[in-house]
Amino acid sequence: MHDGAMATGVVWDDALRDYDFGPYHPMSPIRLELTRTLAAATGLLDRPGVVTLPAPVATDEQLLRVHEPEYLAAVRRASEPGAEWEDLLRFGIGGDDVPSFPGMHTASARIAGGAIAAVDAILDGQVRRAVHVAGGMHHAKPGAASGFCVYNDAALAVLHALDRGARRVLYVDVDVHHGDGVERALWDEPAAITLSIHETGERLFPGTGFVQDTGGAGALGSAINVPLPPRTDADGWVRAIRAVVPALARAIGPDLLVTQHGADTHRSDPLADLGVTLEAQREVMLLLREMADEVCEGRWLSLGGGGYAVIDVVPRSWAHLVAVATGEAIPAEAPLPAEFLEAAARAREESGLSPEPGILTFGDGRPLAVRDWAGGYDPEDDLDRAVQAARRGAFPEWGLDPFLD
Repeated sequence: MHDGAMATGVVWDDALRDYDFGPYHPMSPIRLELTRTLAAATGLLDRPGVVTLPAPVATDEQLLRVHEPEYLAAVRRASEPGAEWEDLLRFGIGGDDVPSFPGMHTASARIAGGAIAAVDAILDGQVRRAVHVAGGMHHAKPGAASGFCVYNDAALAVLHALDRGARRVLYVDVDVHHGDGVERALWDEPAAITLSIHETGERLFPGTGFVQDTGGAGALGSAINVPLPPRTDADGWVRAIRAVVPALARAIGPDLLVTQHGADTHRSDPLADLGVTLEAQREVMLLLREMADEVCEGRWLSLGGGGYAVIDVVPRSWAHLVAVATGEAIPAEAPLPAEFLEAAARAREESGLSPEPGILTFGDGRPLAVRDWAGGYDPEDDLDRAVQAARRGAFPEWGLDPFLD
C-alpha cells in the first residue's frame, strides 16, 4: 500500500499502442514501446511509490465534454473497415494527416480515458503526480481531428478537474506546435488557463498561437501564448520558459498543473525548426515539477505529445519525464541500458535504417548555459523581443509587471 501523498501514477495499458496510423505515418507507436522499454530497463517503474494507473476507454458522456456528437459518430464510422473517406474529410479524418484505421474510436478514447483516470487518481489522493506519455493530443478540435490527434485528452483532463471541484487549472504546453485544440476547447472558461510556448505560427503548423490571442470575452487573460522564432536554441528555449512560467504560475495559483511535453522541440525532429536538446527538455521538466510543488501541493499531470524522431529522441525525452515525475532525475551523461539499445537497434532494422545507435547516453552531450532573464533582455535579439511581447500581453492580466523579473 502506497502513501498517496508520495506516490506517482504512471498511466499504461498495452492497448495504448493501438493508436496507430500505419507504417508510414510519423506518429509511430514504437515511440511508446521504446519509452516503456527504457523506463523499465532504467528501473523507473520499480521506484518506491510508483503505481500503474489504468487507461480505460472514455465514455461518450466524458468525450462529449469537449467533442460534438456528430464528430464522435464520424470517428466511429472511421473505425470500421472500408470506411467511406469522402464522408469523413469534413471531420479532419482521411489523407496523410489523420488517416482512418480500424478501432480508431476505441484507441483514441483510451488515451482520453487514461488522462481522465489520472486526474481522478490525483484529486482522490491516490497519487500526488501522474505521467501519461501516450497523452497530449493537443490539436484535436471539438468537431474535427487535426495534427495526428483525434480526441483531446488534455482539454478533457482540465475540464474533468474543474468538474471535480478544482478552483483553477493551469495547462502548460511546451510542444513545438501551438496547443491550439486545447486553447479552443477552453477559450471561454476563465478557470482554465492555457499557456503555450511554441515555434511561431508564422512558420509552423497549425499557424496559430499569437500574443494577441488571450481568451474569450468572459475569460480574457486565460489564454497565454509565447511564439518563438525558428531556430531558437536550447539555451534560448529554457530562457523563454523561465521568463514566463514561474511568475505566471505563482500569480495564477492553480489547484492542478497539467503539462504537455511534446519532444518535437528537439534539434533532430524532422517536423520542426527549433534547436532544443535533451538537457533542455529535462531542465524544463524539473522546472515544472518545482512549480507544481510550490503552487499546488505537487498536484501535477504530465502528458506526452508530439515527437517524430521516434527511436533516438522521444524515448529518451519521455524517460526523463517519467524519472522527474517519479523521483530523482536521470543525469544527462548516464549511459543508456543495453536492453534499450538492443530494442532500438531492432526498431532501426525494421524501419530500414542502420542498426548502429545514434547516441549512447540520456543526454545529447550539450550542457546548458542559460542567461537569466533577471539580467535584462536584449531588444536586438529576436527571441528576447518575442518573450517580452508575450510578457507585455499576459502579465498585466495577472497583476504582474512585464518589466520586472
